[in-house]
Amino acid sequence: MSINIVKPSILPGFMELTPSNQILFNKMMDTIRRNYEKFGFLPIDTPLIEKSEVLLAKGGGETEKQIYKVVKGDADMSLRFDLTVPLARYVAQHYSELSFPYRRYHIGKVYRGERNQKGRFREFYQADIDIIGNGNLDIINDAEIPSVIYSTFKDLGFDSFTIRINNRKVLSGFFASLGIDDSTNVLRSVDKLEKIGIDKVKAEIKEFGISDENIDKILDFISIRGTNDETIEKLKALNIQNEKFLEGLDELDKVVHYIRIFGVPEKNFALDLTIARGLDYYTGTVYETKLNDYPSIGSVCSGGRYDDLATYYTSQKLPGVGISIGLTRLFYQLTEAEIIKSSDYSLTEVMVIPMEGYMDYAIEASRNLRDAGIFTQVYFEGGKLGKKFNYADKLNIPYVILIGQEEAEQRKYSFRDMKSGEQKNLTFDEVIKCLR
Repeated sequence: MSINIVKPSILPGFMELTPSNQILFNKMMDTIRRNYEKFGFLPIDTPLIEKSEVLLAKGGGETEKQIYKVVKGDADMSLRFDLTVPLARYVAQHYSELSFPYRRYHIGKVYRGERNQKGRFREFYQADIDIIGNGNLDIINDAEIPSVIYSTFKDLGFDSFTIRINNRKVLSGFFASLGIDDSTNVLRSVDKLEKIGIDKVKAEIKEFGISDENIDKILDFISIRGTNDETIEKLKALNIQNEKFLEGLDELDKVVHYIRIFGVPEKNFALDLTIARGLDYYTGTVYETKLNDYPSIGSVCSGGRYDDLATYYTSQKLPGVGISIGLTRLFYQLTEAEIIKSSDYSLTEVMVIPMEGYMDYAIEASRNLRDAGIFTQVYFEGGKLGKKFNYADKLNIPYVILIGQEEAEQRKYSFRDMKSGEQKNLTFDEVIKCLR
């Protein structure tokens, strides 16, 4: 009876890694998790599948077109498309059990029906942190977030990166001072400045019925540059008396002050009035982080302040501030550009090779090594010794222990450094000392 062989393949837009790349990916994830926990953020893990009415409470539109529906009986379910909507539901549902300000991190997979193209994924990991207040949330929290970004990307091995910061109140207040009440379209154009250039931005803004005089003022405004202190002073010198603008400017001033107190170097953060982000969501401070040496990668970490997290699930006012790292996309871009490379093909520190008849001793040795905290595996298969050494070499296992009659009788190990080829007879304690 013949078997119908199905060609092994995965769907487009889904990432699958070799073991060596998965080790590298896991190290990135562990570094991010460690930094989040270092700052006092607590883990949660919400279900991948939520009620569709929960995910789409804000309204359908583009989101509804991108979500994956889950079919099972009559239940209307969908895969989560981000980690923020599940957070909103979670906080509203567990409100009475949580301590505020509530600091959570969540690293997990999300699903979006993105158009299939290189570097865009339909299943991908996000790594989020949020600080949620009950009724109010001090502006100092907005300044702590860049210190988390700084710590995380330093630990990921980057030195040259810039956390770009703006405040939506400054933007909306400035536009209101020009008599532009609905600034959404203008902001959307400004947010595309790096992608399409100033001439196309100017042309887009003109289509919204903005006068040439105001267009010039807008372009002059977003072109304000200088040190962080100079930018603040230039904004103050505009003498704009709009209440929203002044509130945002005061927040920016405080955020810059406290970022310095948190120890983020001046070279790693900068005020940038072109940053708008999340037009329907963020209401105050906004962030975008870029790797200075690799501008084509785009933002590697972004987020900001929002007035009310869970307005569709509770009457409680829950302001917050947070960021998200698109881990899958970041990993893909860093490996594609060969900015990071996998070098570990195994996590094993030492491989134990028994000679014929000495398997029991090898298993006992491996148990003792693991009890001492050493990552150990035993080579169970037969074959020539050269084949076994070759296996350890291919996996980059740094040390091999040989156990035969002499080792069993003397209760010692033949300990081989695979890089140098040096081999010594050592006691268990001496082996542990070498491995540590």
